[in-house]
Amino acid sequence: MSGSKKPDEIKTPFLDELEKGPWPSFVKDLKNLSKKKPAVKQLLQQVEQSYEKRINYWTGTVINMDGYGGGVIARYSDLGDKFPEAAQFHTIRIIEPSGWIYSTAALRELCDISEKHSAGILQFHGMTGDILMLGSNNEQTFEAGEALMEKGWDIGGSGPALRTLACCVGPARCEMSCFDTLGLTKYLTDTFISELHRPELPYKYKFKISGCANDCACSIQRSDMPIIGTWRDKIQVNQEEVGKFIDKRGKGFVTENVIKRCPTQCMTLKDRSIEIDDANCVHCMHCINVMHKALAPGKDRGVTILLGGKRTLKVGDTMGSVLVPFMKMETKEDWEKLTDLVRRIWEFWGDNGLEHERVGEFIDRIGLGTFVEAVGLEPDPRMVRQPRSNPYIKFEEYTRPRMAGESKKMPSVMDKELEDKEKTF
Repeated sequence: MSGSKKPDEIKTPFLDELEKGPWPSFVKDLKNLSKKKPAVKQLLQQVEQSYEKRINYWTGTVINMDGYGGGVIARYSDLGDKFPEAAQFHTIRIIEPSGWIYSTAALRELCDISEKHSAGILQFHGMTGDILMLGSNNEQTFEAGEALMEKGWDIGGSGPALRTLACCVGPARCEMSCFDTLGLTKYLTDTFISELHRPELPYKYKFKISGCANDCACSIQRSDMPIIGTWRDKIQVNQEEVGKFIDKRGKGFVTENVIKRCPTQCMTLKDRSIEIDDANCVHCMHCINVMHKALAPGKDRGVTILLGGKRTLKVGDTMGSVLVPFMKMETKEDWEKLTDLVRRIWEFWGDNGLEHERVGEFIDRIGLGTFVEAVGLEPDPRMVRQPRSNPYIKFEEYTRPRMAGESKKMPSVMDKELEDKEKTF
C-alpha cells in the first residue's frame, strides 16, 4: 500500500526530530550506515527506546587487551535479548597524531579497520583527544586492536592513568606558537607510554599543550597539567605596520578594541605608534590577535606550566593554577627537566593521594605550600589563582629567623596529616 512501511525500515519518531533543522544530523548518517550494519540498526532502535522511556540501557565496564590496562570502554546493553546485534557495543580509544594532523592514507587505514572490526563509526575526537572507534563486540575488539597495532597505531588511556595527550597545531601552521607543541607531545607520549597503558595513579592525569595563551587546546579548563607557550621579554612591535593598521581602521577602532581592552591598561596610543609598558603586560594575547601584523610575541620564548584543572567530579570544575611561571622548552634537556618534575609530582601524589582524587583536589586538601615543598619547587608569588588579589602562600616559615639548633626544614602539614591517618587506621 502507498505510504506503508517497508520491511527493513524502523519507526524512530523521537530520533526523526533530530534530523530536522539546518544542521547535519548523526541520525541521518547512522540510518544510512544501518543499511549494511545490522548492529547500527538495532542501536538506533535501542536509542529510540531510551528517548521514549527516558532510561539509559548501557552498562559500562572494562575490557583489557593483552598488554594493556585500559583504552577500551566496554558497553553492554541491558536490552541484549531484544537487540542482540547491539548487545556489545564497545569503544576503542586510539592515540591521535600530534595536532590532529592526518594524511588521507592514515584516515583510510582507520576507516578500513573500523568497517571490518566494528560498527564503522569513528569519532574525531573524544573529550580527551583520542580517536574513538565505536561498535565492536568482545571478539572484534581484540581483532581491531591487533589490526591497529600492525598499522602503527596505539591504544589510548583510560582509568586511573595518564590519559592520551593532546596539543594545538603549534608551529606547523600557527605563527603565534612559542614552542614546538607537536614535538613535546610526541616526546611526553613516548616517555610515559607505560603510565598511559597501565593504570597506577590515584586517578586520571591529563596533559593539554597549547603554543600560546590563546590556548586552542583548551588546556587550562580540561587538563591536570596545562602547558602553555609564552614569552618573558618585550612584545615585538612593528611601528610601520601599526601605522598602516591605524590608517586602515582608524584611531577610534584601535582605542576601543585594543587600548581600552588591555586588562592592565599597559598600552598607549601616540599618533601612529603604540607604546607598551611590558613590565605590566600579562601576555593575554588580545592586542596581538587584533593587530597580528603589527604585534608579535617576544623572542625569549618558553612555557608556563599550570596544575589542577579538570571538569566536574567531586569538587566541581576547576581551572589550572600557575606552578612554574616560565621554563624554556627548546632542547631535549628542557624536555627532560619537565619529565623530572612530572615524576616528582606523581611520586608525591601517588604516595599520599586518595583514591579517585585528582591532583588539583589533592593540592586543595593539603595546601599549595606543602605541595610545592614536597616536589622541590621554590615558592613564587605568581603561584596564585588570582594574582594581586589572593596571595595565599605564606612565606613566614621560610623567612623568619631560626632558633639555635632548629632544623632548616620546617615540619610540613603533610607530616601531621600522615601521622593522623596512621592513628586512624
